[in-house]
Amino acid sequence: MAVYVVGHKNPDTDSVAAAISVADLMSKKGVEAKPATQGALNPESAFVLEKFGVAAPEIVTDATDKKIILVDHSDLAQSLDNLAAGEIIGIYDHHKLGDVTTPNPLDILVKPVGCSCTVVKMMYDCAKIEISKPMAGIMMCAILSDTVMFKSPTCTPDDKAAVEALAKIAGVSDFMSLGVEMFKVKSAVGGTPAKDLVFRDYKDFNMGGKKIGIGQLEVVDLSILEPVKAALLEECKKVKAEGRHSVFLLLTDIMKEGSEMLIVSDDPSYVAKAFGVEVKGDSVWLDGVLSRKKQVVPPFEKAFA
Repeated sequence: MAVYVVGHKNPDTDSVAAAISVADLMSKKGVEAKPATQGALNPESAFVLEKFGVAAPEIVTDATDKKIILVDHSDLAQSLDNLAAGEIIGIYDHHKLGDVTTPNPLDILVKPVGCSCTVVKMMYDCAKIEISKPMAGIMMCAILSDTVMFKSPTCTPDDKAAVEALAKIAGVSDFMSLGVEMFKVKSAVGGTPAKDLVFRDYKDFNMGGKKIGIGQLEVVDLSILEPVKAALLEECKKVKAEGRHSVFLLLTDIMKEGSEMLIVSDDPSYVAKAFGVEVKGDSVWLDGVLSRKKQVVPPFEKAFA
């Protein structure tokens, strides 16, 4: 039986590239493995795979009767449907441990770095298995994306070293220019339905017994989103109405290095409590905030506790 390697719902480039590269690594170690995503590729991920000639993984949303390796997450809310009906044999991630549990021991590697693909690079090195040019290319791009080209506070020396090593293997002499090209693709929102934009990089969390949704759109200039901001807010209201206490959408300007947070909540005072800011209306500017994982989720968890 093949092992499915799968990232979180609403897959980003790290989730996709980690699934593909871990499946490649497992296959080279003699384990039949298939990469999978829980949804369609976003524009950035599609660009990266096409750039390095890598096929898109199949879409898998149900774990029933499957052997599973989870990458880039370990939260039930972000994982496959019916996860308990499958068998998790591995978790490779760079987030805090979530609420996934297993009845049996498993292989697990979770490191405090900026990207799951940095963890995967370590796994290749530990196994002394050569990384192919296509795998190196997509892993490098995933790290540049997740670390916002090294600007994110989640970025570590390990991430930078991994990008430099992977760029050499991939034959990319100017990886920062490629990073800019990726973010331009990510910034293209024209003609995309508001719902698709809200869910482009969206995760649900259980905080103090409340279901909290946090999405993020990263662009090279916040003015790009101005024409669709009202539609994004209305879509967030629809998402909240599906049984969530709050939905927050980060509109991140990677050049200005900060985020405007759209707020749809039963109690917006949690935003003030989490970030020490005065909330007026449906949004607030959070200077210096680039990382959902490190700068948004932890203060919200403390506020909702």
